[in-house]
Amino acid sequence: MRHVIIGAGPAGINAAKTIRGMRPDDEIVVISKDKYVHSRCMLHKYISGERNERTVDFADENFFETERIEWKSEVAVTGIDAAGKKIICDKGDMTYDKLLIATGADSVIPPIGAMRAAPNVFGLRNLDDAQKIRGLAANAKKVVIVGAGLVGMDAAYALLELGKTVSVVEMMTCVMAINMDAYAAGAYQKRFEDAGCSFYLGKKVCGTGTSGDLVTSIELESGESLECDMVIVAVGVRPSVGFLAGSGIEVERSVKVDAHLRTNDPDVYAAGDAAGLSGIWPNAVKQGVTAAKNMCGENVTYDDIYALKNTVNFFGLATLSIGINAPEDGDHVEIREDRRNYKRVIMRNKTVKGILLQGDIRYSGFWQHLVKNEINVSDIKKSVFDITYGDFYGVDARGQYEWRVSA
Repeated sequence: MRHVIIGAGPAGINAAKTIRGMRPDDEIVVISKDKYVHSRCMLHKYISGERNERTVDFADENFFETERIEWKSEVAVTGIDAAGKKIICDKGDMTYDKLLIATGADSVIPPIGAMRAAPNVFGLRNLDDAQKIRGLAANAKKVVIVGAGLVGMDAAYALLELGKTVSVVEMMTCVMAINMDAYAAGAYQKRFEDAGCSFYLGKKVCGTGTSGDLVTSIELESGESLECDMVIVAVGVRPSVGFLAGSGIEVERSVKVDAHLRTNDPDVYAAGDAAGLSGIWPNAVKQGVTAAKNMCGENVTYDDIYALKNTVNFFGLATLSIGINAPEDGDHVEIREDRRNYKRVIMRNKTVKGILLQGDIRYSGFWQHLVKNEINVSDIKKSVFDITYGDFYGVDARGQYEWRVSA
């Protein structure tokens, strides 16, 4: 049997590894438009020169040779014929018995001015993007980054390390607004500003200035004009599923899958960002493994859609956020702060709905367990910040420890 996987990210690579473990004699093919397997979490380190093509590779050394997997790199998939079980590629078509779509997502470049056409405007999603940015950065002095989420801040950090003059434009009034509150975000903003970064918060891009085919300035609705040699756009992504048009595989914004990660075609599966479930790294890995098991005949469901967890570390300051970030009416917010640490908890209906830790982020597994499982903490008569696993254990009539939680 031939298993074909489109995409060499965490879902695709872990699916291939799982299939090989279950089906030692089956044929496995991994197709990717990329030349190298790489972790997108390390792209900013590639830009800064801290890592190279080899050290951003998250797969085991000699992975494809060791696992006897055919690796078709730098191959673009342009279409799927599900009825004929055929994959249409720019370098020759191929057939499959079981197919996994794990193509990830692509950067969104808004149609503002010359952004989509200019050769010095980039997203930052794949190693190819990082290679182009690093190449142009060698001669660029001024860089504008549109978007102050995690990707935008990663890019800003890398370019500051290269000595560039960096300006960041963000519609929200603080950086990384999805991941933390304004107080925690302010600690990072100050560190970036101390390193020479300028921020234009609560501002919108309305146009571009050009010279030839290059963008030479970003124009803001406020009337400000930011000169630049290069622009990085980090305002969001969309699932990379355009090649599925006319394939017979159901697609909305992403590939439609059931609890087994199976599409409307029983021999086609999807995982990771392409499936629109949760594209964070651990979840993409689990999805790849789940899809692989089902491709091999098992009956495994995927139910771990929890994705509200982020870890940030810039300039030696670590922050962990789990659960919701913005409290709603009726929520109770508790804060504990000292000169080294900032902690914020959002409580709702006697459960912890969100935790933000800045500084010391140890013991985060406990907080994730509380948030993810919506455990009632109302019976514990101490500050929520002092709760530990020990508060949920008791001794039964036989002297055995037992886990006790309230409904």
